[in-house]
Amino acid sequence: MTYTVNCSILFTELPLLERAVAAKAAGFDSVEFWWPFATAVPADSEVEAFIASIRDAGVRLDGLNFFAGDMAGGDRGLVSWVGRESEFLANIDVVTAIGEATGCKGFNALYGNRQSGVDGQAQDKLAISNLVAAAKGVERIGGTVLLEPISGSADYPLKTSADAFFVLEKVHVAGASNIKLLADFYHLAVNGEDVAALIEGHAHEFGHVQIADDPGRGAPGTGTLPLGEWVTRTRELGYSGGVALEYKAAQAQAFTWLIRQPA
Repeated sequence: MTYTVNCSILFTELPLLERAVAAKAAGFDSVEFWWPFATAVPADSEVEAFIASIRDAGVRLDGLNFFAGDMAGGDRGLVSWVGRESEFLANIDVVTAIGEATGCKGFNALYGNRQSGVDGQAQDKLAISNLVAAAKGVERIGGTVLLEPISGSADYPLKTSADAFFVLEKVHVAGASNIKLLADFYHLAVNGEDVAALIEGHAHEFGHVQIADDPGRGAPGTGTLPLGEWVTRTRELGYSGGVALEYKAAQAQAFTWLIRQPA
């Protein structure tokens, strides 16, 4: 089983630039991050330090988010955010540069919340334009844009796979094919998705998979979701990518559930 550790939700006891090393020490060869900077276009020195932390740890960067705004403050992406178009477009170049330097190929573009006083159709029109631009941007490095339904934000309009597939089809029609569903089994289950049925019908189309248990968004086995069965079936049906551990847990207990192989 190939697991990728999300170092923006795990190893949070450590400074961000020390987390890739911690993931390697815990036995993992690949990591992913949400956007690791406070702005869409950080200073070159910040970007270089982040890239160096991945390289020096001896791990792969397998996933990176586009800038999503103030996540701690409730923002969930700029893709559909009317008024921040130039910010998102500028971020594409930074994301692509990091991907080129690290070999990362998967880039999560959070759609963004509905804006008060802004027409939803205008937001959706902007989203298609921005997603096409993002896909074209990472295409030159062989990258794929990922679109994720999430839970926990009432104003986030993509809550089910059907919501995401509707947008994906529009992006494909607009001329960008390198965009796929990010199937986060935790978010989908919390939002009422029949995850088993989704896997049966679409596992071979998944661009990426993330897991956490429910309730609590903890490690596998702390809740009631059949994550092992879902992951196994996803692979049987053709998904060959990594499975990202994107749950909340203290470092000391974060990976006790994993089956370790002898050294």
